[in-house]
Amino acid sequence: MSYSIEQIINRPDTWQGSEGRCNSRVILTTKSANADWHNRQSIPTGFDSLDKELHLNGWPTHGAVEVLSDQDGAECMGLFLPTMQKLASEKRWQAFINAPHTPYAPLLRAHHIPTEQVLMVHPKHRDETLWATEQAVRSTTCSTVFAWLRSTHFRYAEIRKLQLAAASTDTLLFLFRSSDALSDSTPVSLRLHINAYREVTVVKQRGGKREVDVRLPTNPILETHDIAHRGKALATKTGTFLTPVA
Repeated sequence: MSYSIEQIINRPDTWQGSEGRCNSRVILTTKSANADWHNRQSIPTGFDSLDKELHLNGWPTHGAVEVLSDQDGAECMGLFLPTMQKLASEKRWQAFINAPHTPYAPLLRAHHIPTEQVLMVHPKHRDETLWATEQAVRSTTCSTVFAWLRSTHFRYAEIRKLQLAAASTDTLLFLFRSSDALSDSTPVSLRLHINAYREVTVVKQRGGKREVDVRLPTNPILETHDIAHRGKALATKTGTFLTPVA
């Protein structure tokens, strides 16, 4: 394990799903993070209607994905549950960096996503967010990295650095940003805009069509999950992100 990712894991503001400092169920190795997909250009999203509009027929394995929304990105998480479930077999971390909410354990377990694979990092400022995101992507210990850049302005060069990091590995990288960033130029491989319930716009993609509206089908993954008296469900556009009740 690289020194940098070890620094992240040992930070006091990093939380591991196993509630421990050492998780034997997560593989720490120098091998490819997503070995089963190493020689493929993409990983299916889990939604056929979206895959058929994407040039690579899925999430790019060598490049970043920007997800823009009017809120904080929490309402988009249902879109990624199939991917998290698919990559759980890789036994790597699924990192949440600067997330606005905490993943709700019963929801993850319901989709066969081990909570011990969840790694939460709470950076203190924007530079730490960028640093932690890059280190997590460049390490071989994370199969997926979800990073919230919030509404803070980020320079093209800063996003490009994350894009290059993702292009050099097969770790999936999703960057959540405000819809205000729609007018900003971006170097990422794929940019999506979540603009209505179950509606996704493919704003740009390398080698493929732009400004394509995709209507996701009715799917239990995208509906509100009600786990009685154990958590609070947030009404969402394309999914549900649950937080534990204080």
